[in-house]
Amino acid sequence: MVTSQENKSLDQKQYQQKFKKLQPQPPMIKNITWAFVVGGLICVLGQFLTNYFTRLELSTKEAAGPVSTILIFLSSFFTGLGLYDELGKRAGAGSIVPITGFANSIVSPAMEFKREGYVFGVGAKMFTIAGPVLVYGIATAVLIGFIYWLSH
Repeated sequence: MVTSQENKSLDQKQYQQKFKKLQPQPPMIKNITWAFVVGGLICVLGQFLTNYFTRLELSTKEAAGPVSTILIFLSSFFTGLGLYDELGKRAGAGSIVPITGFANSIVSPAMEFKREGYVFGVGAKMFTIAGPVLVYGIATAVLIGFIYWLSH
């Protein structure tokens, strides 16, 4: 005899199997291609800017500052216009190239909560997404630095 609980469990399993079967599959090749192209283009822009600043007689190390600043500005600017989010919808992971994606992850919550004021809105919510990345990144850097210091 099948109990009501077992029947309910069976119905849920059947439903999930049917749902998986009928659920449209994402176009993987298209998504991977978009991510690759967009991420690559962001990196090409960074390389173009680096080459430009090295032609102005800056070393590659010295060019890193202005290049990073320009990429962060562009990402923040396009996030403010709502264009970076549209790019993220199409490109997926390709739009999260470290520096531009990080700038986007700070600007987006700041814009979303600006109506709550600059302190409790923008200031408090700006690092909701980027905060854990900063915490674990800094903690890992300190740990690796300590291990390196001990080994030398």
